[in-house]
Amino acid sequence: MARAGSKAVATSSWSVAAAQNYADGQQLPLEQMLAVVIRIAKPVKLPVTVDFEGGYAADPETVGQNVRRLLELGIVCFNFEDQIVDGLGLYGVEDQAARIPAARHSADSTGVPAFINTRTGVFQKIDRGTAHADLVEEALAREKAYAAAGADCFLLPGLTDDALIHRVCDVATMPVDVMTTSSQDVHRLRELGVARSSLGPARYIALISAVEEEANALL
Repeated sequence: MARAGSKAVATSSWSVAAAQNYADGQQLPLEQMLAVVIRIAKPVKLPVTVDFEGGYAADPETVGQNVRRLLELGIVCFNFEDQIVDGLGLYGVEDQAARIPAARHSADSTGVPAFINTRTGVFQKIDRGTAHADLVEEALAREKAYAAAGADCFLLPGLTDDALIHRVCDVATMPVDVMTTSSQDVHRLRELGVARSSLGPARYIALISAVEEEANALL
């Protein structure tokens, strides 16, 4: 990534967990996750951003403590999601908006101008048959609340419709981050108003698939 000219390097929670033989969703224990972060951050000269999932805690106080530990490793940005890990659905808007200031306070108190990329699962944790168009207003309400709570960016995994992406970008007060599986989509997303693109575990999956294909050919 550095040789290609990237200005930062990001981790994917799914990929980091899978590489340690764990499932995604904070199944990789916090201590082991932080150990991986140390191994990445030490030799990498670029700014490193970490997918911190739900902060490895539900209550704001513990979220703040965990964020502090993460930032003390030299991390400058992290994803923070509103999905209830190991539970159903999402945190209520007010509940998640109370968790974000704890993360922001930890950043401020450590002197790290951390970039908090808030991720909403609105377009993933939905009932079958619910149209994404019917969920845009809920997503925008969360964006407004999260921005007021101290977040810097708004990540929308699961939203793929160009018109809806453009609508969110037009109204949102924070830069919008959209997850894509292809680097070819980045230029198109930029035209829709997207400020940041996340590839998630796509590159890791492609790498493992290539290794397996080669093994099948050899054997």
